[in-house]
Amino acid sequence: MGFKWRKWNRVIHRDFGYFFVGMTIIYSISGIAINHLEDWDPRYKHEKKEISIDPEKEVTADYLKEVLRRNGEEGNYRKHFVPNDRYIKIFIIDGEVLIDRTTGKGTINKKIPRFLFKETTDLHYDPMIYWTWYSDIFAGALIVLAISGLFILKGKKGITGRGAWLTILGIIIPIIFVLVFYKII
Repeated sequence: MGFKWRKWNRVIHRDFGYFFVGMTIIYSISGIAINHLEDWDPRYKHEKKEISIDPEKEVTADYLKEVLRRNGEEGNYRKHFVPNDRYIKIFIIDGEVLIDRTTGKGTINKKIPRFLFKETTDLHYDPMIYWTWYSDIFAGALIVLAISGLFILKGKKGITGRGAWLTILGIIIPIIFVLVFYKII
């Protein structure tokens, strides 16, 4: 009785698939999000709200906290500074406020973290060395999954039949995109 490579191929493919399902979902979600950076910020939702203050009023931390409270930002004050005679900048949790002292008009700009997208995108951007190592192992496992997947099925539905045509097509499409992108053709 010889070595049953097809059996071991299925076992490796199955177990790597189970083990790396979380990573596959993380990189899939964040990859889709990162592909569309020109359309949206996958990490944060940006909110703007117009506000106003009394331009004659003395600028103190207490007054600015009261302005924030009236605009639904109670407890979010961190600090403020007056960079020149015209503007006041207030730092708040998840954002900032910029007010024109001459007109009293201002804007609250907030960045609200997007649930799930922020976390997966942060992981996609490789936050630490241990994650890099784990991601490298995952990348290697994807290579093993791709190759072992070629040999799961036998016969006309496997790599010697329909699978061959799908594999060839799956290789040709990225090559065409590379050739077009780099203006080789």
